[in-house]
Order: sequence, then C-alpha cells, then structure tokens
Amino acid sequence: MIRRPSLLMLTAAAAAISTVTHAVGVASPTPEAPPTRLGTAIKQDMATRDQSTTLRNRALVLREQAARATEERIKSDLRARQQAADIVPPAGAAGATGTAGGAPVEGAQYDNLAKIYQAMKPAKAAMVFEQLDMDVQMKVAQRMRDRSTAMILASMTPKGAADLSMSLARKEARRSRDYPGIKLPKRTGL
Repeated sequence: MIRRPSLLMLTAAAAAISTVTHAVGVASPTPEAPPTRLGTAIKQDMATRDQSTTLRNRALVLREQAARATEERIKSDLRARQQAADIVPPAGAAGATGTAGGAPVEGAQYDNLAKIYQAMKPAKAAMVFEQLDMDVQMKVAQRMRDRSTAMILASMTPKGAADLSMSLARKEARRSRDYPGIKLPKRTGL
C-alpha cells in the first residue's frame, strides 16, 4: 500500500515549484506595453523640442562666429588705420596734404556734414543748422545740393536765412573778385 504524503511534504513541494516558477518569470523579459497616443505625443514633443534646441544652439554658434569675425575685421582695420596714420608725414611738411594745415581732411568733414543735413528733414535740419557758426554754415551749404540748401533756408528763421544768404553772396562775390578774367562755373550740388 501506498502511504499518503504528509502535509509538510506537500507544502515543501509547493514552495519549491513556486520558487522555480518565480525564477523563470524574473529571467524572461516582460513584453512592453503597446505605446499609447499620449506616450507617442510626448515622445514627438520631446523630439521637436530637441530639434529646436539644436537649431537654436547652431544659430548661437553661427552668431558667435560672425561676431568674432567682425571683431577681427574691425581690429585689423584699426591696425591698418593706425599704421597709415604713422606713415603719413606731419601736416606742416611740404606737399603732405596738398594744402597747408590739412584742408582735405577738413573738407571731408564738411562733405560728411553736407550729406547728413541733406538726408534730414529740412525743418529739423534748419533748427540745428542755425546753431552752427556762420563759417561752418557757409562751408556746409556750399557743399550741399542747391535744392537741399533752398529747403533748409526756407525752414530757417528769417534772420538766420538772411545771414546765411548774405555770407554765401559775399563768398561768391569774393571768388569772382579773386579771379576776374576767369569765368567760374556755377556751384553745383553733390
């Protein structure tokens, strides 16, 4: 006859089987849950954010490179100007600037001022123009186009316009008196 197994033996066998099945379950990989719409949307948003961050970083790198290149160009230009200034002889030297006292540089300043005043609205230019010395007003007005000068004169106060007109007329009279046999060309604008 067969003896019945004891309860302790049955419990030990159940525990051994349970341990083995647990070990097999841990060792085998669990299948991943299928992606949900929310999970997919989150992954897409993260990918889009990463792309925009990459593009932004690339733009910053390019901007930084451009800034460095500009800085180098400005430094080299400054060095070239300083070297040119070191090479140019003093203004008092004969034939250094073509005229005594560096007049070409001074003339360039008046040319720049004439361009600036021509670009401004006549009413605003007239307000500033009247504050200048008469000598500066004359030199700048002579370098401006006739139309621009006329518009600025029209916007000036009557006294300021009259003073400038008289100064310009004296300058023209002085030029013709200095060169009596030569017919001087009329003043034309820039």
